Amino acid sequence: MTWVNDIVHGILLGGVYALLASGLALMFGVMRIINLAHGSLALVGAYMAFLCTEHLHISTYLALAPVLPGALIVGYLLQRTMLERSLRAGPLVPLLTTFGLLIVIANLLQYFFSPDVHSLGEGRIGLATFDVSSTLTIAWFDVLTFGVAVVVLVGLQLVLRYSQLGRELRATAADPDTAELVGVNARAVYARATAIAVATAALAGVFYGMRSGFDPNAGANELLYAFEAVVIGGIGSLWGTLWGGVVLGVAQAIGAQINTEYFALAGHVVFLAVLVGRVALQSQIVAPRLRRAGA
Repeated sequence: MTWVNDIVHGILLGGVYALLASGLALMFGVMRIINLAHGSLALVGAYMAFLCTEHLHISTYLALAPVLPGALIVGYLLQRTMLERSLRAGPLVPLLTTFGLLIVIANLLQYFFSPDVHSLGEGRIGLATFDVSSTLTIAWFDVLTFGVAVVVLVGLQLVLRYSQLGRELRATAADPDTAELVGVNARAVYARATAIAVATAALAGVFYGMRSGFDPNAGANELLYAFEAVVIGGIGSLWGTLWGGVVLGVAQAIGAQINTEYFALAGHVVFLAVLVGRVALQSQIVAPRLRRAGA
Protein backbone atom coordinates (compact mmCIF):
# COMPACT_ATOMS: atom_id res chain seq x y z
CA MET A 1 0.00 0.00 0.00
CA THR A 2 3.00 2.28 0.53
CA TRP A 3 3.75 2.17 -3.20
CA VAL A 4 0.14 3.05 -4.02
CA ASN A 5 0.42 5.99 -1.64
CA ASP A 6 3.60 7.18 -3.39
CA ILE A 7 2.10 6.82 -6.85
CA VAL A 8 -1.03 8.81 -5.91
CA HIS A 9 1.02 11.60 -4.37
CA GLY A 10 3.35 11.52 -7.37
CA ILE A 11 0.41 11.97 -9.72
CA LEU A 12 -0.78 14.98 -7.72
CA LEU A 13 2.75 16.40 -7.66
CA GLY A 14 2.71 16.06 -11.44
CA GLY A 15 -0.04 18.68 -11.52
CA VAL A 16 2.46 21.30 -10.30
CA TYR A 17 4.93 20.33 -13.02
CA ALA A 18 2.23 20.27 -15.69
CA LEU A 19 1.15 23.77 -14.66
CA LEU A 20 4.76 24.94 -14.86
CA ALA A 21 5.24 23.28 -18.24
CA SER A 22 2.07 24.53 -19.97
CA GLY A 23 3.43 28.01 -20.76
CA LEU A 24 6.76 26.59 -21.90
CA ALA A 25 4.98 24.19 -24.26
CA LEU A 26 2.76 26.99 -25.61
CA MET A 27 5.69 29.26 -26.45
CA PHE A 28 7.58 26.48 -28.16
CA GLY A 29 4.51 25.30 -30.05
CA VAL A 30 3.74 28.77 -31.42
CA MET A 31 7.14 30.46 -31.75
CA ARG A 32 9.61 27.56 -31.53
CA ILE A 33 11.29 29.31 -28.58
CA ILE A 34 12.64 27.45 -25.57
CA ASN A 35 12.24 30.17 -22.96
CA LEU A 36 15.10 29.66 -20.50
CA ALA A 37 13.67 32.42 -18.30
CA HIS A 38 10.36 30.57 -17.86
CA GLY A 39 11.16 29.37 -14.33
CA SER A 40 12.35 32.84 -13.31
CA LEU A 41 9.13 34.40 -14.61
CA ALA A 42 7.19 31.87 -12.53
CA LEU A 43 9.30 32.95 -9.57
CA VAL A 44 8.43 36.61 -10.23
CA GLY A 45 4.77 35.63 -9.93
CA ALA A 46 5.47 34.03 -6.55
CA TYR A 47 7.29 37.12 -5.30
CA MET A 48 4.52 39.42 -6.53
CA ALA A 49 2.01 37.32 -4.60
CA PHE A 50 4.31 37.50 -1.59
CA LEU A 51 4.31 41.31 -1.79
CA CYS A 52 0.52 41.39 -1.99
CA THR A 53 0.07 39.10 1.01
CA GLU A 54 2.64 41.00 3.10
CA HIS A 55 1.57 44.58 2.33
CA LEU A 56 -2.12 44.25 1.44
CA HIS A 57 -2.75 41.54 4.05
CA ILE A 58 -4.84 39.41 1.71
CA SER A 59 -4.78 35.68 1.09
CA THR A 60 -2.55 34.17 -1.56
CA TYR A 61 -5.59 33.24 -3.64
CA LEU A 62 -6.84 36.84 -3.67
CA ALA A 63 -3.33 37.95 -4.61
CA LEU A 64 -3.81 36.16 -7.94
CA ALA A 65 -6.26 38.92 -8.94
CA PRO A 66 -3.50 41.53 -9.45
CA VAL A 67 -0.68 39.05 -10.19
CA LEU A 68 -2.22 37.37 -13.26
CA PRO A 69 -3.18 40.59 -15.14
CA GLY A 70 0.26 41.96 -14.28
CA ALA A 71 1.87 38.82 -15.71
CA LEU A 72 -0.16 39.17 -18.92
CA ILE A 73 1.14 42.73 -19.34
CA VAL A 74 4.73 41.67 -18.59
CA GLY A 75 4.54 38.85 -21.12
CA TYR A 76 3.10 41.09 -23.81
CA LEU A 77 5.76 43.77 -23.27
CA LEU A 78 8.50 41.14 -23.08
CA GLN A 79 7.61 39.85 -26.52
CA ARG A 80 7.22 43.30 -28.05
CA THR A 81 10.44 44.75 -26.65
CA MET A 82 12.89 41.86 -26.40
CA LEU A 83 11.87 38.53 -27.89
CA GLU A 84 10.51 39.99 -31.12
CA ARG A 85 13.90 41.44 -32.00
CA SER A 86 15.79 38.30 -31.02
CA LEU A 87 13.51 36.13 -33.20
CA ARG A 88 14.65 38.03 -36.29
CA ALA A 89 18.31 37.23 -35.56
CA GLY A 90 18.09 33.43 -35.81
CA PRO A 91 17.21 30.47 -33.53
CA LEU A 92 20.21 30.82 -31.19
CA VAL A 93 19.64 34.46 -30.20
CA PRO A 94 16.32 33.85 -28.33
CA LEU A 95 18.09 31.20 -26.24
CA LEU A 96 20.85 33.64 -25.32
CA THR A 97 18.32 36.40 -24.70
CA THR A 98 16.18 34.35 -22.33
CA PHE A 99 19.29 33.00 -20.59
CA GLY A 100 20.39 36.57 -19.95
CA LEU A 101 16.90 37.41 -18.71
CA LEU A 102 17.10 34.48 -16.28
CA ILE A 103 20.32 35.85 -14.78
CA VAL A 104 18.99 39.42 -14.58
CA ILE A 105 15.76 38.34 -12.85
CA ALA A 106 17.65 36.21 -10.31
CA ASN A 107 19.95 39.11 -9.43
CA LEU A 108 17.12 41.63 -9.19
CA LEU A 109 15.09 39.35 -6.93
CA GLN A 110 18.10 38.82 -4.71
CA TYR A 111 18.71 42.58 -4.54
CA PHE A 112 15.13 43.50 -3.62
CA PHE A 113 14.13 40.45 -1.54
CA SER A 114 17.49 39.18 -0.16
CA PRO A 115 18.68 35.57 -0.58
CA ASP A 116 16.35 34.39 2.19
CA VAL A 117 13.80 31.65 1.58
CA HIS A 118 10.17 32.79 1.46
CA SER A 119 6.89 30.92 1.29
CA LEU A 120 3.23 31.59 0.58
CA GLY A 121 0.33 30.61 2.81
CA GLU A 122 -2.05 27.94 1.52
CA GLY A 123 -4.93 29.05 3.76
CA ARG A 124 -7.20 26.60 5.54
CA ILE A 125 -7.10 24.17 2.65
CA GLY A 126 -3.38 23.70 3.26
CA LEU A 127 -4.13 21.78 6.45
CA ALA A 128 -7.20 19.90 5.20
CA THR A 129 -6.90 16.25 4.22
CA PHE A 130 -9.22 13.35 3.52
CA ASP A 131 -8.70 9.65 4.09
CA VAL A 132 -9.12 7.37 1.09
CA SER A 133 -8.24 4.35 3.22
CA SER A 134 -6.53 3.64 6.51
CA THR A 135 -3.12 4.01 4.86
CA LEU A 136 -3.81 6.63 2.17
CA THR A 137 -4.37 10.27 3.09
CA ILE A 138 -4.56 13.00 0.47
CA ALA A 139 -4.17 16.73 1.01
CA TRP A 140 -6.93 18.88 -0.48
CA PHE A 141 -4.34 21.43 -1.56
CA ASP A 142 -2.67 18.81 -3.79
CA VAL A 143 -6.04 17.98 -5.33
CA LEU A 144 -6.70 21.70 -5.87
CA THR A 145 -3.34 22.18 -7.60
CA PHE A 146 -3.92 19.20 -9.89
CA GLY A 147 -7.42 20.47 -10.66
CA VAL A 148 -6.10 23.94 -11.54
CA ALA A 149 -3.54 22.36 -13.88
CA VAL A 150 -6.26 20.38 -15.66
CA VAL A 151 -8.51 23.45 -15.93
CA VAL A 152 -5.67 25.53 -17.39
CA LEU A 153 -4.77 22.85 -19.93
CA VAL A 154 -8.42 22.31 -20.91
CA GLY A 155 -8.89 26.08 -21.23
CA LEU A 156 -5.80 26.46 -23.42
CA GLN A 157 -6.90 23.53 -25.58
CA LEU A 158 -10.39 25.01 -26.05
CA VAL A 159 -8.92 28.40 -26.92
CA LEU A 160 -6.57 26.84 -29.48
CA ARG A 161 -9.30 24.77 -31.08
CA TYR A 162 -12.41 26.95 -31.09
CA SER A 163 -11.49 30.63 -30.72
CA GLN A 164 -10.35 33.14 -33.30
CA LEU A 165 -7.15 33.64 -31.32
CA GLY A 166 -6.60 29.88 -31.36
CA ARG A 167 -6.98 29.70 -35.12
CA GLU A 168 -4.51 32.56 -35.49
CA LEU A 169 -2.08 30.85 -33.12
CA ARG A 170 -2.28 27.58 -35.05
CA ALA A 171 -1.91 29.31 -38.40
CA THR A 172 1.08 31.32 -37.22
CA ALA A 173 2.70 28.26 -35.68
CA ALA A 174 2.32 26.34 -38.96
CA ASP A 175 3.60 29.09 -41.28
CA PRO A 176 3.87 32.71 -40.10
CA ASP A 177 4.60 34.07 -43.58
CA THR A 178 1.49 32.47 -45.08
CA ALA A 179 -0.57 33.58 -42.08
CA GLU A 180 0.54 37.17 -42.73
CA LEU A 181 -0.66 36.88 -46.33
CA VAL A 182 -4.20 36.04 -45.20
CA GLY A 183 -4.38 38.96 -42.76
CA VAL A 184 -3.02 37.51 -39.52
CA ASN A 185 -0.76 39.86 -37.59
CA ALA A 186 1.98 37.42 -36.55
CA ARG A 187 3.66 39.97 -34.26
CA ALA A 188 0.45 40.50 -32.30
CA VAL A 189 -0.20 36.75 -32.15
CA TYR A 190 3.28 36.12 -30.76
CA ALA A 191 2.78 38.84 -28.15
CA ARG A 192 -0.55 37.33 -27.02
CA ALA A 193 0.95 33.84 -26.85
CA THR A 194 3.82 35.12 -24.70
CA ALA A 195 1.39 37.01 -22.46
CA ILE A 196 -0.64 33.82 -21.87
CA ALA A 197 2.53 31.77 -21.32
CA VAL A 198 3.88 34.21 -18.72
CA ALA A 199 0.50 34.35 -16.95
CA THR A 200 0.39 30.55 -16.66
CA ALA A 201 4.00 30.62 -15.43
CA ALA A 202 3.06 33.16 -12.74
CA LEU A 203 0.08 31.04 -11.71
CA ALA A 204 2.33 27.99 -11.47
CA GLY A 205 4.89 29.99 -9.49
CA VAL A 206 2.28 30.99 -6.92
CA PHE A 207 1.15 27.38 -6.40
CA TYR A 208 4.77 26.25 -6.30
CA GLY A 209 5.42 28.90 -3.63
CA MET A 210 2.50 27.62 -1.57
CA ARG A 211 3.80 24.08 -1.83
CA SER A 212 7.44 24.75 -0.91
CA GLY A 213 9.82 27.55 -0.02
CA PHE A 214 11.44 29.62 -2.75
CA ASP A 215 14.43 31.93 -3.08
CA PRO A 216 15.78 34.14 -5.91
CA ASN A 217 17.72 31.22 -7.44
CA ALA A 218 14.83 28.73 -7.46
CA GLY A 219 13.88 29.67 -11.03
CA ALA A 220 16.46 27.30 -12.50
CA ASN A 221 14.89 24.31 -10.72
CA GLU A 222 11.41 25.32 -11.83
CA LEU A 223 12.65 25.62 -15.42
CA LEU A 224 14.31 22.21 -15.21
CA TYR A 225 11.16 20.47 -13.97
CA ALA A 226 9.02 22.23 -16.57
CA PHE A 227 11.44 21.36 -19.37
CA GLU A 228 11.61 17.71 -18.33
CA ALA A 229 7.80 17.49 -18.23
CA VAL A 230 7.59 19.01 -21.72
CA VAL A 231 10.17 16.61 -23.17
CA ILE A 232 8.65 13.54 -21.51
CA GLY A 233 5.16 14.47 -22.70
CA GLY A 234 6.23 15.52 -26.20
CA ILE A 235 7.54 18.96 -27.10
CA GLY A 236 4.77 21.36 -28.11
CA SER A 237 1.91 19.15 -26.86
CA LEU A 238 -0.31 20.71 -24.19
CA TRP A 239 -1.91 17.45 -23.07
CA GLY A 240 1.52 15.87 -23.23
CA THR A 241 2.68 18.26 -20.50
CA LEU A 242 0.12 16.77 -18.12
CA TRP A 243 1.31 13.26 -18.93
CA GLY A 244 4.93 14.36 -18.66
CA GLY A 245 4.34 16.10 -15.34
CA VAL A 246 2.61 13.02 -13.91
CA VAL A 247 5.42 10.70 -15.05
CA LEU A 248 8.00 13.04 -13.54
CA GLY A 249 6.09 13.36 -10.26
CA VAL A 250 5.57 9.60 -9.92
CA ALA A 251 9.25 8.94 -10.66
CA GLN A 252 10.31 11.41 -7.98
CA ALA A 253 7.87 9.99 -5.43
CA ILE A 254 9.06 6.42 -6.05
CA GLY A 255 12.68 7.54 -5.94
CA ALA A 256 12.09 9.24 -2.58
CA GLN A 257 10.50 6.04 -1.27
CA ILE A 258 13.64 4.09 -2.14
CA ASN A 259 15.92 6.77 -0.70
CA THR A 260 15.09 10.38 0.09
CA GLU A 261 18.24 11.46 -1.75
CA TYR A 262 16.87 9.94 -4.96
CA PHE A 263 13.88 12.31 -5.18
CA ALA A 264 15.31 14.61 -7.87
CA LEU A 265 17.65 11.99 -9.34
CA ALA A 266 14.82 9.58 -10.19
CA GLY A 267 13.06 12.25 -12.25
CA HIS A 268 16.24 13.14 -14.11
CA VAL A 269 16.90 9.46 -14.89
CA VAL A 270 13.40 9.01 -16.34
CA PHE A 271 13.82 12.19 -18.40
CA LEU A 272 17.15 10.94 -19.78
CA ALA A 273 15.71 7.49 -20.53
CA VAL A 274 12.78 9.00 -22.46
CA LEU A 275 15.11 11.31 -24.37
CA VAL A 276 17.49 8.48 -25.33
CA GLY A 277 14.55 6.27 -26.31
CA ARG A 278 13.09 8.93 -28.59
CA VAL A 279 16.45 9.57 -30.25
CA ALA A 280 16.89 5.84 -30.86
CA LEU A 281 13.36 5.52 -32.23
CA GLN A 282 13.86 8.52 -34.50
CA SER A 283 17.11 7.08 -35.85
CA GLN A 284 15.36 3.79 -36.64
CA ILE A 285 12.71 5.68 -38.61
CA VAL A 286 15.07 8.03 -40.43
CA ALA A 287 17.86 5.55 -41.30
CA PRO A 288 15.71 3.27 -43.56
CA ARG A 289 14.35 6.35 -45.37
CA LEU A 290 17.87 7.60 -46.03
CA ARG A 291 18.90 4.19 -47.34
CA ARG A 292 15.88 4.04 -49.64
CA ALA A 293 16.59 7.57 -50.85
CA GLY A 294 20.21 6.62 -51.58
CA ALA A 295 19.11 3.53 -53.46
